[in-house]
Amino acid sequence: LEMLAVVAPGEFQLSHPVVGRAIAYLKREQCPDGSWYGRWGCNYVYGTWQVLRGLYKIGEDMTESYVRKATTWLLSCQNDDGGWGEKPDSYDDPQLKGKASSTPSQTAWALMGLLAAGESHSTSARRATEYLIGTQLPDGSWHEDEWTGTGFPKVFYLKYGLYEHNWPMMALAQVSRSLRGLKP
Repeated sequence: LEMLAVVAPGEFQLSHPVVGRAIAYLKREQCPDGSWYGRWGCNYVYGTWQVLRGLYKIGEDMTESYVRKATTWLLSCQNDDGGWGEKPDSYDDPQLKGKASSTPSQTAWALMGLLAAGESHSTSARRATEYLIGTQLPDGSWHEDEWTGTGFPKVFYLKYGLYEHNWPMMALAQVSRSLRGLKP
């Protein structure tokens, strides 16, 4: 959905049949707790952020109940330190979804999901922003030990060297835009 909105702005709107089918599919695939399975990043935190971002970019009403349910799920997974984390084990055991030590990349994904859902001024978004700023190293980078990239779920996982840097930078840029009254 985000790609349709970016590549062909104005051409694909909520009333377009392709968009309607895509949203219907996403509603069918949503887990009962409000999350979505993730594919290229680990796992439900990533999938839920991607869906929220796509819905936002295509112009969905972010107060819809299924969107709020996803937002509530993301909020419920926030760790005490303000961040989010999830291990590849959640592909094998959904009981582990959104439950692990915080990482910069996964915190960034969750934060961008919250921004898309209209939560830019929430306490949770502030805490996530503080986590990212607080874990940034003096040279401006971040470090994470966890493997947060997914090759093939349940088969192999990846540690992309830039995940721990590019996602936090993107999230903080979106926070900056949002706080200045611009769209994230």
